[in-house]
Amino acid sequence: MNSRRKFMAMSAAATAAILMPVTNAAAGKSRKYPSNVVYTRKDPGVWSKKAGSHLPQVEVKNGKVIIRTLHPMTEKHYIVRHTLVDADGNIIGTKTFSNTDEKAVSRFKIPAGSKGKKFFATSFCNKHDFWISPVTL
Repeated sequence: MNSRRKFMAMSAAATAAILMPVTNAAAGKSRKYPSNVVYTRKDPGVWSKKAGSHLPQVEVKNGKVIIRTLHPMTEKHYIVRHTLVDADGNIIGTKTFSNTDEKAVSRFKIPAGSKGKKFFATSFCNKHDFWISPVTL
């Protein structure tokens, strides 16, 4: 139970860190994720060789956002969670996985009025941290 609470606290803190704009004046209006806290295609940090199997892959089909993480699901190493968040920080959907799940795939209904808007798909690995892929619907 303690590890689940720790995971949930870490997930909430990581999501908050992602969605907070950088207050550094040099950053202007752009958002930057902290290096070696949040991993992206452009900044895979210490896990550069892991990007292919950890970055969430996003597909939009039949009114749904489908998130896939091309990662093996084993007892000791697996994807724990997917989250879809809009640019304002609203959580559209979450799915928590078990190490016994065959694949890390989640589906979320696209909210009305989302065409052309930016969203963030996240994937959390129990060993290689928190990955994010931006997507414009």
